[in-house]
Amino acid sequence: MSATTSLSTLLGIRHPIIQAPMAGVSTPRLAAAVSEAGGLGSIAVGAGSAAQARAAIQEVRKLTAKPFNVNVFTHRPAQADPAREAQWLDYLRPHFSALGAEPPGALREIYTSFLADPAMLEVLASERPAVVSFHFGLPSADQIAALRAAGCMLLASATSLEEALAAEAAGMDAVVAQGYEAGGHRGVFDHEQPDPAIGTLALVRLLAARLRIPVVAAGGIMDGQGIAAVQRLGAASAQLGTAFILCPESSATAHHRQLMRAGAGIGAGGGGAGLRTAITAAISGRPARGLVNRFFDGVGAPGHPPLPDYPIAYDAAKALVAAAGAQGVQDYTVNWAGQGFQLARELPAAELVERLAAEMAHG
Repeated sequence: MSATTSLSTLLGIRHPIIQAPMAGVSTPRLAAAVSEAGGLGSIAVGAGSAAQARAAIQEVRKLTAKPFNVNVFTHRPAQADPAREAQWLDYLRPHFSALGAEPPGALREIYTSFLADPAMLEVLASERPAVVSFHFGLPSADQIAALRAAGCMLLASATSLEEALAAEAAGMDAVVAQGYEAGGHRGVFDHEQPDPAIGTLALVRLLAARLRIPVVAAGGIMDGQGIAAVQRLGAASAQLGTAFILCPESSATAHHRQLMRAGAGIGAGGGGAGLRTAITAAISGRPARGLVNRFFDGVGAPGHPPLPDYPIAYDAAKALVAAAGAQGVQDYTVNWAGQGFQLARELPAAELVERLAAEMAHG
């Protein structure tokens, strides 16, 4: 049995296609549509409460009886540093002032790490989704044991061989090899260390050659030809995120969609030639790839003061986004996207999955 067949069998899917969790963009409708079409749909619950996670899981189940993935954040819990946070807010003050607003008086940890969230573990153990995946690190041994007892299959993101070997040793069923091309947050375990910055193709081949568990390729994959390519390098499946942003089932904002359409040349006039992606930690406190705007070349320009911990820094970013939005200014919006964004297609999720599968068969 091939790695692709074995992982698809374990996941209970017809196509080796996983829709990336994409916190802030994925929805129960999107996940259900992908799963119904034979892929593995995903929802991200790391940015919400345990109660919100349960509601999201139950909403997916109203729409499909097929397997789906629930993703949580396993970052090191934030360490508050009032002095550093005050310095960061002072640095942002001119940006707020230009919008006729004041920065917040203080910042807070807006997301709870799964590592410190027993209520979230209880929800997952009781709801028993087919798959649970982890980003930014690994769960504790006790959390792994509880999820295994609930019958969940476990996946973890890795950006290097060292992280992937740690995931394998911890008992993960598969590793998501997140290449440097990927949109959204980098899954690096320790973002204070130099980013390995390994591209998807090199990372997939490295992990496929060294691991005993299946490898899922992620980063820059936008069509069936890309899926076929990573399969030839040893990937058992591919995880696509940016490819699904323009699906009507996603919750991408109108501006995010407008930028993606322009980059892909969809609609009259095109106009996306100048768009590009880059990585910055200035938005959330952790490095993430998105479409460049003032957060990247202004707020995140070299010479800025030390960043508050993730996700405390994100609290400041969200306040700045809100202040800009109140003035109709789009220069501070957060539009995560991978390097392949210009290949995006505006299709219903089920149709996109079928198109990907057909391309893959002829790739």
